[in-house]
Amino acid sequence: MIYHITSQAAWNDAQDSGFYEAASLATEGFIHNSSREQLPAVQQRYYKDATGMIILHIEEDRLTSPLKYELAPSINEMFPHIYGPINIDAVVNTEPL
Repeated sequence: MIYHITSQAAWNDAQDSGFYEAASLATEGFIHNSSREQLPAVQQRYYKDATGMIILHIEEDRLTSPLKYELAPSINEMFPHIYGPINIDAVVNTEPL
C-alpha cells in the first residue's frame, strides 16, 4: 500500500473523470507518493497548514501506470513515484489528513 495526499476537491474531480492526476505529473513527470511510515514527515514538510486534504490509499497491484521507487536525495529516502495517472479503482480507501 502506498499513499498520496491531495485535496478533497481534486479527488472529487478524479472520481468524475475516472483517474487522478497531480500537478507534478505535468511538471515532473510523476506523482509523488509515500509509505505509511513516511506520511508524518511529508505532512509536516508540505501540508502542515493545509485544510481540506485527504490521504489516498493506493493498492500498488491495481495501478495501470508504472510505479518506481526512487531516491529523494534531499532526505536520502526512497519514495514511490507513479509515472502516469492514477486509475481510481487503485484507490481502495481515503481518510482525512
